[in-house]
Amino acid sequence: MNLGTLIRRYRKEQKLTLKALAHKAGISEGFLSQVENSVHSPSVDTLVSLCRALGVNAGDLLNQVEEQERLTVIRKDQWDEQELPHSGFVTRRFFAPENRTVIDCAVLILDPKASIPARKNIRNGQEVLCILKGSLELLHGDQTLQLYEGDSVQFWTDSGSQRIANTSGAAAVALWVGTI
Repeated sequence: MNLGTLIRRYRKEQKLTLKALAHKAGISEGFLSQVENSVHSPSVDTLVSLCRALGVNAGDLLNQVEEQERLTVIRKDQWDEQELPHSGFVTRRFFAPENRTVIDCAVLILDPKASIPARKNIRNGQEVLCILKGSLELLHGDQTLQLYEGDSVQFWTDSGSQRIANTSGAAAVALWVGTI
């Protein structure tokens, strides 16, 4: 989790707008937005002002940034341990949402006849799908591509007409990576 993400999380937990927090901290709303989006880093004085305005200890905030998970492993033997919900699929993400800033990735496990729609609200996103076990079908625009174990494909997100489906009679596992 980066500093900007943490500041945004605390601000939203307190139901403060960018404008309200910026005013309390004595900084511009635009600069606060840039801090939250990791465009700029605040000076120590500005960080202390932000933390005071949020009622958070600056040292504790920095410790949270330092303690973020930096490495996650999903072992092959964990693929079969999944309890699949009624939807027939599960996405086992590597990092929590607040730790995803550039890419999102997951191991996808799909029961036979299950499918996953495209990600919503993604524009100009790129994705990679690598079939680790079984086979999957990628429906992308007006194309349908059958992918088998060991196959990989990279594509632009098409939220209007995209779906990953398991049309086979056995469970399938894939590594999926997408830009945010």
